[in-house]
Amino acid sequence: MKKMFLVFGLLIAIIIFVFVTQNGRFSNLFAFPTSHQSTITIDNQTFSVLVAKTEKEKEIGLSSRTGLPDNMGMVFPFDTPGFYAFWMKNMKFPLDIIYIHGNKIVTIINNLPNPTPQNDTWQIVKPTEAADLVLEINAGLSKKYNFQVSDMVKLSL
Repeated sequence: MKKMFLVFGLLIAIIIFVFVTQNGRFSNLFAFPTSHQSTITIDNQTFSVLVAKTEKEKEIGLSSRTGLPDNMGMVFPFDTPGFYAFWMKNMKFPLDIIYIHGNKIVTIINNLPNPTPQNDTWQIVKPTEAADLVLEINAGLSKKYNFQVSDMVKLSL
């Protein structure tokens, strides 16, 4: 009898967990796999990257995270080049946003601040040239590694 209650309780816990992670407010915490097989390299600096492929993944972006290791980022690939706008809604840490077209950097937005309780507004940014890929990395890394417009980029998915 005790085993039956234990199995029943475990089953209920699993159902609740699946429901909350798939339909509830915590779903964005599990939006990406934990393995980071994709990489992007700029001027001999390589980052492991999460790839936001779907519209939902692009909408969530990095907003479910409290930070990133310095060797990690997120890329947003687009089918056609365009002037894609990005903002820091629900972000918990500042970013550098790098717009890429083909295999070169076209625009770098340095140190884009995240909203804070004192300042809950967010800035909307766009590239100066059309881009088909956007890279988000920790704020300050573009300057630290001296990334420049027209630097060559290699993406390995």
